[in-house]
Amino acid sequence: MDKATEKLLARYRVEHGKGFRLKDHKPGDTGGIELEKDGAAEMLAKGVQYLADMQDKLYAQDRWSVLCLFQAMDAAGKDSAIKHVFSGVNPQGCHVASFKAPNSTELDHDFLWRHQQWLPQRGQIGIHNRSWYEEVLVVRVHPTILAKQKLPPSLVTKRIFDERLEDIAAYERYLARQGVVVLKFFLHVSPEEQRKRFLARIEEPEKNWKFSAADVQEREHWDEYQKAYQEAIRATAAPHAPWYVVPADRKWFTRLVVAAAIARAMEGLNLSYPELSDADRRGLVEAKEKLLA
Repeated sequence: MDKATEKLLARYRVEHGKGFRLKDHKPGDTGGIELEKDGAAEMLAKGVQYLADMQDKLYAQDRWSVLCLFQAMDAAGKDSAIKHVFSGVNPQGCHVASFKAPNSTELDHDFLWRHQQWLPQRGQIGIHNRSWYEEVLVVRVHPTILAKQKLPPSLVTKRIFDERLEDIAAYERYLARQGVVVLKFFLHVSPEEQRKRFLARIEEPEKNWKFSAADVQEREHWDEYQKAYQEAIRATAAPHAPWYVVPADRKWFTRLVVAAAIARAMEGLNLSYPELSDADRRGLVEAKEKLLA
């Protein structure tokens, strides 16, 4: 990765949470880069192809796995970022899991249980559209949800969200020690840009299906969510599980940063196609001779 790209990513990567302030990150930032629509699409296409090549080696090597967690306020562009960034990746080596409100079976287990079912195998990229962080975001903002989780009353203390963040940090450290590369993306959108996107969903018939009145109601808790995100990033940012606070007011830039961040992480894995033994090479020669005969 060239120095300019690495410098750009460093603006948004958070590896140490102490002192992190969300207000220091601007949703409309583009790192000084200004591109027309065609130029951004061309640059993203190159990044998508590069990711596809890296993923092919990841799958063939079968040692590491990559887990990408996406978090954001509504209309920040999670779905479109996932769609565009991973458009060239072989479906055999990639899967997406979207997490909504837990069902009755999931509520009968610990909060990490349903996410563990969708962890990527070695050689795969796993994408979680929302993640275990919902337990310290939406549940923190709406404490009534906590009452439905059937926890013993003695465990529901004032420290429950701090404890959950401790558990998440420990779990991500465990995953890293098992060969899972954990990358966490917070798509940071401004309230004004979110408002515009909600209006577009109402005014454009083909986008009506995306709109939910509940999303507008959640805007009333904007400051609470921002505080919850800040606390989550402070408590869980680590070199082995970094957060990327990605500006999300311009979707083209969001996608470029996400693609570059994943490429950077995969470059550090020393990926390569498996080397054949002498016996295997002899077997190839013999097979070729038989086919030609």
